[in-house]
Amino acid sequence: MAGLIPEVLRAERQFARLFVGQSLSVLGDRVSFVALPFAVLSIGGSAADVGLVAAAGLVPMLLFTLAGGVWADRMPRQRIMLASDLVRCAVQTAVAVLLFTGTATVGALALLMVVFGVADSFFLPASTGLLPLLLSGDRLREANALRGFVSSTGLVVGPALAGALVALAGPGGALLVDAASFAASALVLARLGPVGGPVHAERAERLGFLAELRVGWRQVCDRSWVWSSMLAIAVYHVVVLPSVFVLGPVLADREWGGAGDWALVVIAFGLGSIVGDVCAYRLKPARPMAVAAVAMAVASCQALIIGSGAPVLVIALLEACTGVGVSLFFVLWETSLQVHIPEQVLSRVSSYDHLIAVALMPLGLVLAGPLSEGLGVHRTLFGMTALAVPAALVLLAVPAVRRLPAQAQEEALSIHP
Repeated sequence: MAGLIPEVLRAERQFARLFVGQSLSVLGDRVSFVALPFAVLSIGGSAADVGLVAAAGLVPMLLFTLAGGVWADRMPRQRIMLASDLVRCAVQTAVAVLLFTGTATVGALALLMVVFGVADSFFLPASTGLLPLLLSGDRLREANALRGFVSSTGLVVGPALAGALVALAGPGGALLVDAASFAASALVLARLGPVGGPVHAERAERLGFLAELRVGWRQVCDRSWVWSSMLAIAVYHVVVLPSVFVLGPVLADREWGGAGDWALVVIAFGLGSIVGDVCAYRLKPARPMAVAAVAMAVASCQALIIGSGAPVLVIALLEACTGVGVSLFFVLWETSLQVHIPEQVLSRVSSYDHLIAVALMPLGLVLAGPLSEGLGVHRTLFGMTALAVPAALVLLAVPAVRRLPAQAQEEALSIHP
C-alpha cells in the first residue's frame, strides 16, 4: 500500500499535510466554479449578472496581487494562507446562508465575491513561496507535479461532483462543501510545524512597500529567462485561452453537436493535463525551461486544433495532447522559479507572474468575439496559433532559457531597490 503513495509524500511530512488540505480546497474550488453561476441564476439573475459576479472576484486580483507578494515576503506565509482560507470559508458560508434563507441578491453575491477575490490575491503568492520552505530543492518538481495532478483531476471530477451537489442540495449546498474545504485547508495550515525562512521583519524595517515592490520587479528584469517566459505566458493567456473560453463553445454550438461535444473536448483536455502532471513527476530534464518552451508551443496549438474542422473525436484527442503540454510547462516553470529565485523575494516575483496571467486574460476574452465576427471564427483561431506558437518557440532563442539548469547555483541577493 505504501508503494502507491508518492515518495515525496512519505518523506516530507510537512508537505504531505499541506498537500491533503490543498487538495480538498482545490476540489471545493472546482465545485464552486460550477455552483456559483447556478446560484446567481437561481435568484433570478441574468447572464449579465453571472458575468458581473464572476468579474467581482477577478477585479481584486488586479488590485491586490502585488500587495500579496510583498506581504508574503515579509510575514510567515502559512499565516497569510491561513487567514485567506478562513476569509474564503466565511464568504462561501455567507453565500450559502443567503441562498438557503432566500435573501440573496446579485449585489450581495458580487460584494462577497470581492472579499473572496481579495483573500485569493494574498493566498497565491504566499502559496508559491511556502513550498520551498517545506521541501528540499530536488523534490520541488515532484511536489509541483502532484499539485498540478490534483488541479487537473479536479477539472474532470469537480464539474461532475458539482452537478450532483447542485441537483441534491441546490447551489447553496454545493457552496457549503466549498466552505468546508477551506476550513479543512485552514486546519492543516494551523497544524503545520515550524517553517524556516529569513527574518522578514528586519527587511521590512529597511524598505517601504513600494521599495519592496521594486526589488521584486528588478529580480524579474535581471533574469532574461524569467521576463521572457512571463511574456510567453502573457501571449498564451491573451491569444490562446480565448479560443477555449469564447470561440470553442461558439464553434461547438454552430458547427459541432453542441454542448455535449464541447464537454467531450474539455474532458479530454483535462485527462491530457493529468498525463502531463504524471510526466512532470517522473521526468528529470537537465534543462527544464528548454523543455517547458517546447511544451508551451504544443499547448499553443489549441486554437488551430479547435478550428481545424476535424471530427470531434480527433479534436478531443489532439486537445488531450495540448493538455499534456500545458501541465508540463507550468510545473517546470513554477519549479524553476522556486529553485532559482531567492526565497526572500519569491512571493513578490510570483505575484508579478499571477498579475500578468489575471490582468491580460480579460483583454483577449473581450477581443475574441469582435475579431471572430470580422474575420470569421476559423480564421481567427488560425491567427491565434500563428501568433502564439512562434512566441513560445522564441523562448528557445533566449540563451538563459536554453541553459537554465535544474538545480540552483549560489548567488548573492541585493535588496536595494
